[in-house]
Amino acid sequence: MSLRSKKSSAFSVFRNKKGGAYNIPDEEVKSSRLKTKASSAPDLSNQPVQDEKPPKPEKPKMRIFSTPTLRKSKNDDSSKKSSGKKKLEKVEKAEFKRIKKALKDAERKGSFSKMNTRAFLPDSALQSPLSSINGSLKKRVTFNDESGIVGNKPRSRPPITAVFPDAENGFDETDDVTNDAPERPPRPGSKHNLAENAKEAPPIPPKKRRRSNEKREGDGDTSTMTLTDLEPLPKSGAPYMYDSTHEAKKLFECMIHPVKVDKFFSELWEQKPLLVKRHMKSYNDGWFSTAELEKILKEEDIQFGRNIDVTTYTNGKRETHNPHGKAYAPIVWDYYQNGCSVRFLNPQTYSRNVWKLLSTLQEYFGSCVGANIYLTPPGSQGFAPHWDDIEAFILQLEGRKHWRLYSPRSDNENLPRESSGNFQDTDLGESILDIELEAGDLLYFPRGIIHQADTPNDTHSLHITVSTYQKNSWGDLLQTLVPRALSIAMEEDVEFRKGLPRDYLNYMGIANADSEHPERKAFLRKMETLMSKLLSHAPVDSACDQMGRRFIHESLPPVLTEGEKSCSIQGNGDRWDEERHTIVNSVELEPDTPVKIIRKGALRLVSEEENVLIYHTLENARVHHGAEPQMIEITPEVAPAVEYLIQTYPEYTTIDNLPCNTLQEKMDISSLLYDKGLIITEDPLVPDDEVSDIEGD
Repeated sequence: MSLRSKKSSAFSVFRNKKGGAYNIPDEEVKSSRLKTKASSAPDLSNQPVQDEKPPKPEKPKMRIFSTPTLRKSKNDDSSKKSSGKKKLEKVEKAEFKRIKKALKDAERKGSFSKMNTRAFLPDSALQSPLSSINGSLKKRVTFNDESGIVGNKPRSRPPITAVFPDAENGFDETDDVTNDAPERPPRPGSKHNLAENAKEAPPIPPKKRRRSNEKREGDGDTSTMTLTDLEPLPKSGAPYMYDSTHEAKKLFECMIHPVKVDKFFSELWEQKPLLVKRHMKSYNDGWFSTAELEKILKEEDIQFGRNIDVTTYTNGKRETHNPHGKAYAPIVWDYYQNGCSVRFLNPQTYSRNVWKLLSTLQEYFGSCVGANIYLTPPGSQGFAPHWDDIEAFILQLEGRKHWRLYSPRSDNENLPRESSGNFQDTDLGESILDIELEAGDLLYFPRGIIHQADTPNDTHSLHITVSTYQKNSWGDLLQTLVPRALSIAMEEDVEFRKGLPRDYLNYMGIANADSEHPERKAFLRKMETLMSKLLSHAPVDSACDQMGRRFIHESLPPVLTEGEKSCSIQGNGDRWDEERHTIVNSVELEPDTPVKIIRKGALRLVSEEENVLIYHTLENARVHHGAEPQMIEITPEVAPAVEYLIQTYPEYTTIDNLPCNTLQEKMDISSLLYDKGLIITEDPLVPDDEVSDIEGD
């Protein structure tokens, strides 16, 4: 197996350095966090794809929504159907068994459904071949560049449009971006077309793995996905390799489609709102629904104020009507019928689909990702105009909602660190965007954009607000960095320890701000020199590790597949045999066992004073700070092995290939990480009793 070349670890220096890396005390990290004002913002305190083989040249390239209208496909030909049927009949039964086994193996390698549909898909959508885009559609539907729609009754459809500010035309510009999306090679086959798979998928030899960083023809940076964007079994025979960073990127591309990711971050992110009108009501289906809220209210312990709010905004007055105690479904619906909006504060705690959505996106943003659900009755408004301290993505799930957005009133209110209070209409200027969201649409706006929303009289509204980047700015990093940098500078540089001028109070201070005193000018030059030297003492990496530690503590635990569980401590290992009244299924790691970390963003290796710690998310709660920070202390001697696993992700590496001094150290750190659920094996470990039976045979 080809692996990346090993390089010396920063922790090899740590072993011989008494003080280790610079540590930032917990008190300094805690002091940088400020309490936020109450608003309707999705509170983060309630928080919370893979290289593919090039296609055959004769196959038509597909992209989502490639034409403004849906027309009947040329492929929908009866003669071709009959020809395909004949080919299907010629496939031998043995071939079918081989393909089914290949599918099962591929699922076990880490995909979230059969045929390796994307990991971010809602569980309710996994039965659909369209689930990479939309989990609710039941039929196989593909959009072809030339012939429109295949497999469904043709119908006319308006083009997808994206609306965002323009330097000259303001917000009046409507860009038809439907045909601007780059084409993407089709992925062959689906679980509903076994004959096609049988012809194209070769047998999968054991112990072969595909390197995720290999460049392949047809790969590129694209923000589009086809409706059949499924992960095929690669022709090389290598198994599907799950890469959480790649899956997160694909999810975000899907969320803002058809806007390109590069354009979004260069022109819109933290700058301007974005509206995407899709004219496809089912596009956001599968993440959450009113029916799921009803089920949660009936089955879970939902408390007013803690998990759910009922609010109104009438005649310029915002009110919260929460009673005390449990939010029984009939009580919530009674408030709803009387015009109250329902805000579900931590849906990821109770909805697996929302949990999966947020835990995937947090890997993409490198920042805590939270969500609120808003259910609003017809003809009502639940919240006053305000701004939030987060980047907001509004996914309209059901019904319609009328939104009005306003620019920040001054530069000081641009990208604020705190949410605002409630505004009156008289406090607002002219709206910069006045639109109505329909199911399937997306609205994004940066923190600091004032907004308000209400429902029309003829329909309710259900939307999820996905939020991120709360207190994740350069200033927040500097608040962590500068105090420690100053402490180090005073310890290491005598210039910072020299005394101030004896008479500096005579020419410094507010009273002397306009003074032209020569000593004052010399004093200011000295300050500039010291501030410049301060940067050379700044432990930037250590400060970033402390930001990373905070991120790990705020993150959701990963959503694991059954296949991943079978290759980890969560689904394999010792268990009680009720019939035999004994412990069975004992498994052990071996030096040649291939392993990798469970998720790229699931752990952070940090040095603090003379200790080396691994902070991880595996045991985090599904509510913000619902558990204490989870950490493992290790010795500096085995730290390079953890560093190597992080750097080589998503590839597997055998335990005996880890950069430790002895085999015992390699086995010890691997066993520790496996027992904590931080690494998985390439294949499920075989129990000792089964190994004995095999050897006996």
